[in-house]
Amino acid sequence: MVGHVDHGKTTLTYALSGKWTDEHSEELKRGISIRLGYANVSFRKCEECSYYTTKKKCPKCGGKTKLLREVSFVDSPGHETLMATMLSGAAIMDGAILVIAANEPCPQPQTKEHHMALDVTGIKNIVIVQNKIDIVTKERAVENYNEIKNFVKGTVAENAIIIPIAAQHQANLDVLIKAVEEFIPTPSRDKKKPARMYIARSFDVNKPGAKPEEIVGGVVGGSIVQGVVNVGDEIEIRPGVKVTEEGKVKWESLETEAMSLFVGSKKVKKVHPGGLIGIGTKLDPSLTKADGLSGQVLGKPGTLPPTLNGFTMEVHLLERVVGTKEEIEVEKIKTNEPLMLSIGTATTVGLVLSAREDEATVKLKLPVCAEKGDRVAISRRVGGRWRLIGYGLISEYH
Repeated sequence: MVGHVDHGKTTLTYALSGKWTDEHSEELKRGISIRLGYANVSFRKCEECSYYTTKKKCPKCGGKTKLLREVSFVDSPGHETLMATMLSGAAIMDGAILVIAANEPCPQPQTKEHHMALDVTGIKNIVIVQNKIDIVTKERAVENYNEIKNFVKGTVAENAIIIPIAAQHQANLDVLIKAVEEFIPTPSRDKKKPARMYIARSFDVNKPGAKPEEIVGGVVGGSIVQGVVNVGDEIEIRPGVKVTEEGKVKWESLETEAMSLFVGSKKVKKVHPGGLIGIGTKLDPSLTKADGLSGQVLGKPGTLPPTLNGFTMEVHLLERVVGTKEEIEVEKIKTNEPLMLSIGTATTVGLVLSAREDEATVKLKLPVCAEKGDRVAISRRVGGRWRLIGYGLISEYH
């Protein structure tokens, strides 16, 4: 699975897949994307002239093309106020295409934020796309290329390949596909482990006015990180739903059955790690509507990590706040300050109960399903907005 972030990414998704990702109609109207969008595309190679394409018939020589692999694109929101959603997207990516517009100075504030998020979430396989070269002069394209090289110097993307393209005209997309094939390989995953999936989206797919006998259970979408799910398998979702008993609030996991499985629009009998998938369940659609279960974890019953209301984490702070035009140094985490924490596809607010030199103990507003060693992206309020300041590693449960 490949994520892509920054300017011009919507057009790039359309150029590669031939369709807008899930939220793009709204994004084009409003200029920002509210939720993660995604699209699936097939990478192919011509058996005669070795041209890379997404078509079954080679656009260059007309020859037959061979399927290389199916790739899922996660379109992370570009707007700087939607950092939590962007980090959720990064949590299920195997690599990233960092899209930078040639007609703007690099880096833009959100470009810094997205690039640092890739560092924080541990994504190392990166391809840089220099888009919109069709609307700038040759001199500006070269200047922008040098800006990009200076920007990524000393980072995980320092040696990343830079592909110039004009997505509107589908120019150089064959070179981009070849670069993704070479620099963002499909990672090896253990299919023998108990199934586990990060839920990124959830839906009620029933049409308004549907008759009772026509109603189907809720659907969850995301990415399997280990194991396999078959149609008919029993599945568990944590943290689940909030219940109140005798004045006490607790969270109970949901158990249901995988009634149907989808990869893109294709219905299948089994799903495995890699790409984005959808699972139809027996759950009440009111639980899954409007992303009601996004951020939760799905797996084989009895095998999921614990539901945590708080934890202690080993803290690694950045030198400077990400995403601001001003160069603001990151201050140490303080006791009693609220932090936005992104773990897997979950985002919650944590109140710092105790802050030490390189450790912090937090109490969570919403619980998460996580285990020791899991990575936590940390953001704090700066100038009225959540800004990325570092990452943590869960060391103790509370």
